[in-house]
Amino acid sequence: MDEQLLLNGILEGDTRAYKEMFIKFYSPLCEYVSQFISDVEAEELVQDLMLHIWEKRKYLAVETSLKSYLFVAARNRTFNAIRSQQYRKKVHTILYEKIKEQFEDPDYYMVEELAIRIQSAIKELPEKYKEVFEMSRFGENTNAEIATNLGISIKTVEYRITRSLKILRIKLKDYMVL
Repeated sequence: MDEQLLLNGILEGDTRAYKEMFIKFYSPLCEYVSQFISDVEAEELVQDLMLHIWEKRKYLAVETSLKSYLFVAARNRTFNAIRSQQYRKKVHTILYEKIKEQFEDPDYYMVEELAIRIQSAIKELPEKYKEVFEMSRFGENTNAEIATNLGISIKTVEYRITRSLKILRIKLKDYMVL
């Protein structure tokens, strides 16, 4: 059947004309569209186009040949699908970056709160423990240097550091996961 007869039959609702058009153009359209998108997406797109033609047959305005109309419609739908896919990919990338930042970077306020809590807990240590702890952790002194500077034994330095750490662990137990 020639293309104009096929088109006229489809416009009049002839299912045989539609079936013939489908058989004649489905594979070539899939091959054409699969140059731009995946085979699975191409088949789905062509199927949607064919269904659209049947559903909207009363409103079709084909001014060229049926073949030209189908290939132009397939091309336009393909480009729309590509644009839509690129837009979705761009949105996903933006969302991914925002979510990634939230999970990779610790919350500034929680870190600041933790620093305040640590300073407060250190200030609450007994004076002798606090002095040894600060010299060890912030003064970067060895236990031997601390013992010499304070005139106490290395064992006393070790004991005071151990006790300080134990006290701090108890006071900061709610923040240990951080």
